[in-house]
Amino acid sequence: MRILLAYSTAVDRFNTWVGWIANWLVLFSCLISAGNAFSRYLFNASSNAWLEIQWYMFGAMFLLGASYTLNRNEHVRVDLVYGGVSTRTQIWIDLIGGILFLLPATVIIGWLSWPMFMNSYMIGEVSTNAGGLLRWPIKICVPIGFLLLTLQGLSEIIKRIAALQGHPELLIKYEKPLQ
Repeated sequence: MRILLAYSTAVDRFNTWVGWIANWLVLFSCLISAGNAFSRYLFNASSNAWLEIQWYMFGAMFLLGASYTLNRNEHVRVDLVYGGVSTRTQIWIDLIGGILFLLPATVIIGWLSWPMFMNSYMIGEVSTNAGGLLRWPIKICVPIGFLLLTLQGLSEIIKRIAALQGHPELLIKYEKPLQ
């Protein structure tokens, strides 16, 4: 279990770093948006590339930030049952959900997204908008994002198993949202 927990710690640290990058993309996207609006209204000059880079950054924020969000236990969950059960039952729900739903979905989507990226890269796909950008840089974020989410899912499963074996300090406590 010690080796698995070392893996989990390494994945958590890496995804925290990736999450930090995703957080900075929020600021950069806002600055580009403001700069584009400023240039459009003040100088009557703009480009579709400015709009597309904002969308690329939004996509990268979402895809790269998902693993960090899972790591922090701040992902969206349907709280019909989860918040009203014991911590041990919550751990079991997370463990079973991770094994039966999260991992298969992330592996399948990540696997199926690789040919989409490769095709875009090989043909040099460019946006059809005037002044548009290359498409492959955002398309590579899909398999990378799902790889990171798969690795984080494995990390969370390891932590849940360790918690069931007597190490609950490894888990970030779930806080039911105020409603």
